[in-house]
Amino acid sequence: MKLQQLRYICEVAANNLNVSTAAQNLYTSQPGVSKQIRLFEDELGIEIFTRNGKHLTQITNAGHEILQIAREVLRQVENIKQVGEEYSNPRLGKLSIATTHTQARYRLPPVIEKFRQFYPDVSLHLQQGTPQQIAQMASTGVVDFAIATEAMEHFTNLILLPCYKWNRSVVVPKNHPLTRIKTLSLENIADYPIVTYVFGFTGRSQLDQAFAQQGLSPKVVFTATDADVIKTYVKLGLGIGIVAHMAYEPAIDNDLVALDVSHLFPSSTTKIAFRRGMWLRSFMFDFMQTFAPHLTRARVESAILADTADEVEQIFADVNLPVL
Repeated sequence: MKLQQLRYICEVAANNLNVSTAAQNLYTSQPGVSKQIRLFEDELGIEIFTRNGKHLTQITNAGHEILQIAREVLRQVENIKQVGEEYSNPRLGKLSIATTHTQARYRLPPVIEKFRQFYPDVSLHLQQGTPQQIAQMASTGVVDFAIATEAMEHFTNLILLPCYKWNRSVVVPKNHPLTRIKTLSLENIADYPIVTYVFGFTGRSQLDQAFAQQGLSPKVVFTATDADVIKTYVKLGLGIGIVAHMAYEPAIDNDLVALDVSHLFPSSTTKIAFRRGMWLRSFMFDFMQTFAPHLTRARVESAILADTADEVEQIFADVNLPVL
């Protein structure tokens, strides 16, 4: 049994049993991957994959169990590497983050700029996706950290740490009728076509729930994953925009007005997540504290030792999260 064989079966499984794609990702040949999988199966005396001719068709019951163990073995091997790198050169390494457009565009730039000042030799890799996609990337070890507001709680192997709260603004062109209303109501907003986030992005579910609780059916005429796109179509007159408050930049969006609606919608909480059992390097702890100052190493280590999500919440029960 070789680590190489474990990597091969995991990569094949991760690529929908496409051996050719797995081989490309592993920088090796398709026949070489197929041969090593066969040798591994012969050694175990069972099939990990069923076949139709030369094509793999599905994972066997035994294969599912073996893959689960193989992934854990590979994670522990990666942890050993991380320990070695930490003690040989603590300021050199790689940090990969998956997040949404809102975080990447509005929240992370000053954080990354500050982090780079302390760790210029740490290579940063940023990926964007839906909350579901980025949680999946963290859950399977494709990235180290996931930063999002929604969906991550569905992945039970992730540790979720609260970072900050945020609310929304309604953005409208200057001289729009809503700018003349001192305190907006949901009824006021529902009178106009709305441009906002795709469902599953940036607290969209809470937005819909707020209208539903008042028996209102907002006229959502355009949705996007990108606040910049939403603001562009508001400027074109397609409707009024509802975006995260942090996405309104007065100096740039000077042809729009942001109207406070924090009294209409509950605040949302952005969290940072990483896999249970992942060995964190010092610069990873420092990145989290740069992103959210209350995420001290002591608190994060306590969260790692916690058995349940409720216990993690208790660790941060006395923290007044900043509101952006």
